Amino acid sequence: MRGACHEATGTVVLLGFTGSDQWPVFAASPEAADGQPHPLDRWSRRLIDALALQFGAAASYPNDVPALPFQRLAQRCEALYPSPLGLLIHPEWGLWQAWRGALIFPQRLALPPQKPQPHPCVSCASRPCVPSCPVNAFGSGTLDVMACVNHVQGDAGRDCRELGCRARRACPVGVRHAYGNDQARFHLAAFVRATGL
Repeated sequence: MRGACHEATGTVVLLGFTGSDQWPVFAASPEAADGQPHPLDRWSRRLIDALALQFGAAASYPNDVPALPFQRLAQRCEALYPSPLGLLIHPEWGLWQAWRGALIFPQRLALPPQKPQPHPCVSCASRPCVPSCPVNAFGSGTLDVMACVNHVQGDAGRDCRELGCRARRACPVGVRHAYGNDQARFHLAAFVRATGL
């Protein structure tokens, strides 16, 4: 469980990855090995649909239409803040968290209050993330998708392609939770495919 937050109609519990702890479970799944498209989405749906059935909740996913505002809900659940890379950053997990789905309960569940924590980027004087991008894809304050994808697909992009986004890896927050090479490679390849470039 990544967090839980109340909505007017009940409670929304967000589910996802924190760091790389869950990756081996997915990597050993039938979906990861069957060669079909969108293995992580299918694996997530199988597990979250089963949890929804078990607990009497409705399931929701980031690619549903219309989709729940996952990032906005996540910021209501715990100490998450916008980072210079556009990803949300957590004081402990850094940039290494992602939501795979949500359980929507009709009732309001009793939850502990959110613990306030400071925005980690405010005290980061060097901000090594943005200048670490070899093509300055974050220089304008938003991701230059074309510059990023062209770099990743070219010869000079092997480092990002094999180890994950160099700018993301440069962030000093939550380094011990960083994705392993297989997970980073998987997500970067999925990002490139999703852009259609």
